[in-house]
Amino acid sequence: MGSRLKLVFAVSLLLQLLDFSRGNKVGVAYGRDANNLPSPDRVVQLVQSHNIQHLRIYDTDPGVLNAFKNTGIEFTVGVHNSDLPAFQSQSYVDSWFADRILPYYQATKITQITVGNEVNESGDNSANLVVPAMRNVVAVLKKAGLQDIIKVSTSLSFGVVSKAYPPSEGTFDSKFAFVLNPLLQFLRENGSPFMVNLYPYYAIDDSSLEYVLFEPSPQAFVDPNNGLRYDNMFDAQLDAVHYAIRNQRFSLADQNFGDIKTVVMETGYPSSGGSRSPRDRHATIDNARLYNTNLIRHVTSGSGSRTTAMPMSGTPAVPNGELDLYIFSLFDENQKGGPEIEGNWDIFRPDMTSKYNLDFPGKGTNPSGRSWCVASSHAPNSDLQKALDWACGPGKADCSAIQRGQQCFEPDTLVSHASFAFNNYYQKNGATAEACSFGGTGKIVYTNPSKSITLCRI
Repeated sequence: MGSRLKLVFAVSLLLQLLDFSRGNKVGVAYGRDANNLPSPDRVVQLVQSHNIQHLRIYDTDPGVLNAFKNTGIEFTVGVHNSDLPAFQSQSYVDSWFADRILPYYQATKITQITVGNEVNESGDNSANLVVPAMRNVVAVLKKAGLQDIIKVSTSLSFGVVSKAYPPSEGTFDSKFAFVLNPLLQFLRENGSPFMVNLYPYYAIDDSSLEYVLFEPSPQAFVDPNNGLRYDNMFDAQLDAVHYAIRNQRFSLADQNFGDIKTVVMETGYPSSGGSRSPRDRHATIDNARLYNTNLIRHVTSGSGSRTTAMPMSGTPAVPNGELDLYIFSLFDENQKGGPEIEGNWDIFRPDMTSKYNLDFPGKGTNPSGRSWCVASSHAPNSDLQKALDWACGPGKADCSAIQRGQQCFEPDTLVSHASFAFNNYYQKNGATAEACSFGGTGKIVYTNPSKSITLCRI
């Protein structure tokens, strides 16, 4: 029986490999529990300048979704745990969808909806409500014909795993069976991923710092059940989840969960912390930079730890499989509750300067190869006018066509004129993110804006 289970799991992993080997995604979680963050329009510039192609937000804020329209950046949007009771009503979900998703999904590339976050840690009734809420969201997506475009799931904490060592014996905590069984059935029925938040940092007390940071470590080990080598904590934790899904599958007689994709919706490393735990002494900028740099290298190039004997972009149990993840977080969140360390996982400061250098993949991935710089319709008119004056003056953009009586004067709006001038400057200066800054009033788009902004080809 043991050999048969291993064979079935090997086949399921192969299917997962074949189905999901189309390229890895590295995104960033854009949490906004703060009162000092830049406006979404300015965040667009920041994200584009660092080649960040995927963002996760925890709500469906119209200001954020509007700011990112026509940028081509993929969005995962969310439903708060506190909204789960209301989401038990299909009519409520239908209204929410009509107000918060439908007006934005075409211009803003919404690809996933997370219904609840870490409900297994909530301590309330959220875990009982999450799957019915997800089914209501899928129902409205089906009505709109979007069920294959926008996938629905929920993100659980790693605390849902009760046994993680060795990874091949990964097991879900039986106390969560009441939510895991219907959740896995839902994910398989709808082709949705299993989402988990992984924070190897919190395992430092039981391991070495180097093992957590993807650095050479004597703690690297070989799983005694399958001979797979683990050189870092991230892979070990993620494969424990992979195997836990497999083991949960066999606790349900006729279900097959081995082909469910796993996505890491949060991972990261704190750059500073308090003194609540001895591990907090390891919360430094240098360690945060090292963790996230090595993580990105591991996902995108397969190099991972320098001690890795077998280059791969997945994990030892799912080698070369698709591995999507979101780094937490874009900014420091000064209003986040809990210990001091909770608000210090940021990559960028509120003034949009980098806390440390981090290179994201994705530069030059625009499939059409074309991009344009346009004026943000949300920018204050005074800022737009200053930027337009600069572009046509010191910036030396050719603005002759938008003068009164010329072919591109109409429509006579500040946004139209500024878009023409911004794009002229942008194209002349290498079409770089920096060439579309204009004090945060410009933004890059990947669909030709001529018809929607001006009658003139820009």
